[in-house]
This record gives sequence, structure tokens and C-alpha cells, in this order.
Amino acid sequence: MAIAGFDHIALPTANTERFLSFYKALGFGTEHEQEWRRGDYPIVSITFGDNKINVHTEALVPLRGSPQYLRGPTAEPGCGDLCFVWEGGIDALLRRLQETGTEPIEGPVERIGGRGAGSGRGVSVYLRDPDQNLLEFISYDPADLERYAAGDSRGLGSSRS
Repeated sequence: MAIAGFDHIALPTANTERFLSFYKALGFGTEHEQEWRRGDYPIVSITFGDNKINVHTEALVPLRGSPQYLRGPTAEPGCGDLCFVWEGGIDALLRRLQETGTEPIEGPVERIGGRGAGSGRGVSVYLRDPDQNLLEFISYDPADLERYAAGDSRGLGSSRS
């Protein structure tokens, strides 16, 4: 018996519409969105690859303290720190962020990611979503590593404070 990976994670949000709009603009899909909009389902999910994030919507707030409220006791909007693997090159990510009006807070910068049992070198860009969750997008593309690890950040810098 072994742990094979994540099935899903959950994030609370203060504003589901704003949350969905932000993630859909970045290219995420959704699951149960129509059921949530009709009021038939209390959560909606954003999807990417074979993964999903269950979005704990405002509809769950009245359930706090009840047995069916299965959520971390300190889970509040903005508690997440997530890293997504980006394919297609860091420049494409930066263009997508610019198109959506999203400003990176750090990067492109070299980081060690989860690939290779935690030894994989990649290039990351950090940003915040509308709830202030920290999002990291890491590219394992060798061309990105060669370019950005060599310091060619085209004036973007490695830190955006």
C-alpha cells in the first residue's frame, strides 16, 4: 500500500465569482459550475490536467461547526500556497498574465520544485489570486532554465517587492 498522489485539495474563497473569473482567465477549467450557479451544489471546482481544486464557496459559511462542515478549522480565504507546473515556456506565462492584468510579485527566478523527488530545477513566477493565495507557476523547460538561470530576466528581476 502506498500513497500515489493528491486527488484534490480545497480552498475557501470570499467571492466565488471573482475566484472563478480569475482562474478561468488563466486557463483553468471548471467542474460543477452550473450546479453551483443553480444553487444545487455548495462547491465548484477548478480543474487542470488530472487535478482539481474544490472551491469552498460562501454557501458553506453557515455550516461552520456542524458535522458535515469538513474543513480545516483555520481555513480562510488567502490561506493557500500552491505551485502549478506550467508548460509552454515562461514567456508565454508572462504574456498570459499581462493579458489578464495580473502582476507577478516575484520571478522569473530559479527554484527547486517537486520533480525528481524534490530535486528538479525549474524557473518560477509568483503571483497572488483575488483572495491573496500565493500562486507559483514553475516551468521545467530546459530553455527557460538556461535563459533565466543565466540571469536574463529582461529587466523583470528576481524579486518584485
